[in-house]
Formats: sequence, structure tokens, C-alpha cells
Amino acid sequence: MAVFIVLFGVVLGLCLISTALLRWNEVKYRKKGLPPGTMGWPVFGETTEFLKLGPAFMKNQRARFGNVFKSHILGCPTIVSMDPELNKYILMNESKGLVPGYPQSMLDILGKCNIAAVHGSTHKNMRGALLALVSPPMIRDILLPKIDDFMRSHLSHWTAKIIDIQEKTKEMAFMSSLKQIAGLESSSMCREFMPEFFKLVLGTLSLPINLPNTNYGRGFQARQNIVSMLRKLLQERRASQETHNDMLAHLMNTEENRYKLSDEEIIDQIITILYSGYETVSTTSMMAVKYLHDHPRVLQELRKEHLAIREKKRPEDPLNWNDYKSMRFTRAVIFETSRLATIVNGVLRKTTKEMELNGYVIPEGWRIYVYTREINYDSRLYPEPLTFNPWRWLDKGMDAQNYFFIFGGGTRQCPGKELGVAEISTFLHYFVTKYRWEEVGGDKLMKFPRVEAPNGLHIRVSDY
Repeated sequence: MAVFIVLFGVVLGLCLISTALLRWNEVKYRKKGLPPGTMGWPVFGETTEFLKLGPAFMKNQRARFGNVFKSHILGCPTIVSMDPELNKYILMNESKGLVPGYPQSMLDILGKCNIAAVHGSTHKNMRGALLALVSPPMIRDILLPKIDDFMRSHLSHWTAKIIDIQEKTKEMAFMSSLKQIAGLESSSMCREFMPEFFKLVLGTLSLPINLPNTNYGRGFQARQNIVSMLRKLLQERRASQETHNDMLAHLMNTEENRYKLSDEEIIDQIITILYSGYETVSTTSMMAVKYLHDHPRVLQELRKEHLAIREKKRPEDPLNWNDYKSMRFTRAVIFETSRLATIVNGVLRKTTKEMELNGYVIPEGWRIYVYTREINYDSRLYPEPLTFNPWRWLDKGMDAQNYFFIFGGGTRQCPGKELGVAEISTFLHYFVTKYRWEEVGGDKLMKFPRVEAPNGLHIRVSDY
């Protein structure tokens, strides 16, 4: 009986302490003018529930508090907006007291000079340097031939095999980008670089707890290892005096490049290019394969478009810029895949001063999560939103679609948007003209916090 009383007292005490902590945290962030919402635990806030439940957490909070509510996620008090008009305003008005507000873990691991971490004149300079690397003439004359050559090689030996398309598209996105960045050296760097890069990616969306066995700890150590490799590459290039025609050469060429970057800025730019292209290209490619498998009519239309391109060429002829620009239905497939799979859940901003939004007063230093996921499934914008229907994009191109933020918005729109679309288009060209495929087993898909197949997405490949 005494033991029971002690246990009851301990449980009761813990409940009282927990209630007091939750109450204290709510009072701490109770400021006049803030939207409704809950703040969770001190320090950790509601991060655990957010990462565990994802879209369900967001829907529950919206049902309780409306399209705009407060929370405490990923280490910072946050306003979550699911209002389409407010989201559009936030993304288009960075100059009015809104700057990037990405989690500390992401800023630490991607570097303080990465384009998501800077604003003002520094952002303008860094964005200009990136745009110079991925401009349409650069894609047409230098990058597309490299992408074409890489995709032919990467897809050349899949016949009569069972492959994990998730693993293959991850390798594809990373190795293709590394080849564009480092050219000839990419082959020798790849084996050592790739596992470190994958650790870095996992660390960017985690609580910034720097312990050895945490995702953040492994990601931060991976960044240090990658920085060492890139510094070595920069030193070797300067010592060799050889001529190169790749992204790194353009960043290092201070005579022709009007954007003069330090070595630290060059390294963070390289990491940014690898990171920003990796997840969207690999995941969109994987999910396109999944949706094409499940929708034979879409696959038939896509294959028809690519076979028409192939018929005008000899087998060894590469794709050129005109071929790429003619892939109208392919582009629609890519946009519809991005929408339905929701590769990007939202965009983060931070207030640099107290400001009013939709009648609410947002304190300085608070993060605003422009949560765009639910907009992708709004039946007013997309009739039958859960249906995979690329044809919907043929009548309204992405530029005319005011609420489609897969590539960001305003001055923060992804500089590499066109390059990413070109990579996925080239992959699909060689995949659907060369192969047929069928899924092997019932592979599970997760949609949050990242779109992924935890056990892989396995397909059996045969010649077309």
C-alpha cells in the first residue's frame, strides 16, 4: 500500500510539474495582438508533435484556431499561415521587414554565407552569382550537354534488374550536380563526398543539439568534412593552373566574374547548389516514376512526347535546348508531381521588426511559416485535387499560377528552378524511351517531414 501511495504521489507530482511548465510557456508568449494557438513545452515547444504528426498536427491546429495561429517549432516561436493571400504577400514583400527564417540547424550546417541565410545587398550579390551559373545560356551551352551525358551513363545498365529507384534518383541528383560543379574531379571525389553529403542533408531539419549520435551532430561534422574537401579542391585548382569549364571555375574566375566571392562564400555556394537541387530533383524524379506507374494514360502521353523527339535523332545524338523547350507535357508532369507529392511543405521567414499582418501584431524576431502544403490540395485552385492530372497545367503554366510555391516566391524564388526542371526532364526522357517497369512489393511512402520511401521503392526494369 505504501509503495502504491509513493507511486501515485510521483505520478501526481509529474503531472502537476508538466501542467505548470506548459502553463508557464503559454503565459511567456501571451502578448497582445498575437494570433491564437499553443506553445507547448519550454525550449522544445511543439517540435516533437510537429515532426511526428506533420500535416495532421497542422490540420488539427487550423481546425482549432483558424488559418493563422501561433506555435513553437524547431526552436523558435512561430506564426503558421495557411492563408493563400497572406502567404503570397509574405513571399512578395521581403523588403518590408521579412527575411529568411530557416531553423538554426539548417543555417549552421549550410553555412552563414548560404543564400538562405543572408539578406539585403549580400543576398543580392550571392543571388547574382548563382543566377550567372544557371542562366538559360549556361544551361543551353554548358550544363545541358553535361546532364545529358551523365543521364545516359547513369541509366545505361538497369535492364533486367530490380532497382531501388529512390536510391538511384538520390545518387543521380547528387552526382549530376557534382559533375556540373567540379567537372573532371567529380568522379574521384564522389565516393568520399556522397556519404558525408547525405548526413549533412539529414542534419538540416533537426533540433540543434550537438551530440555525436544526433542527426544535427552528424550533419554538422559532415559539413566540416565537406568544407575540408572543398578547400583542398580550391587549393589544387589554383596550384594546377589548368583550365576548367564548370561552375567552380566560374566562381573562382575573379577576372570574368563580377561577383567577387571569398573562399568561404564559394564553399557555401557549392553546398547550397548541391543541397537545393538534391532533394527536389531526386524526390520529384522518384515520385514521377511512381505516379507514371500508377497512371498508364499519363505515361502513354509522356512517352509519346519523348519518342517524337527521339525519332528525329540518331541513337547517339544528345538532347539539345530546342528538344528540352519542346517538352511541354513533361513540364506539366513535373509540376503536377511536385504539387501532389508536396516535395516542399512551406517556406520560412523571420520578422526584423514588430509588424502587423492580417490584423495580428507579430513581435520582432518571430518566425513565420508560410505553410503551402494545404494550398496544393485546395479544390478551388485545383479541381479534384487528389487526382494526378498533368493536363491541368497545360492551360495555366506555373508562372500564371499565383499560389504554386514549389520554387519559392518573390526575390527568393529558387535561382536553379530551370536547371532542376531540365535535369528531371532529361532523366524522364531516357527512362521512358528506354525502359518499362513494374513495382515489386507494396513499398510504403511517407510524405512528412520529407517525401520518402523508408524501405526503398523497388521496381523491376525491362527494355521498352
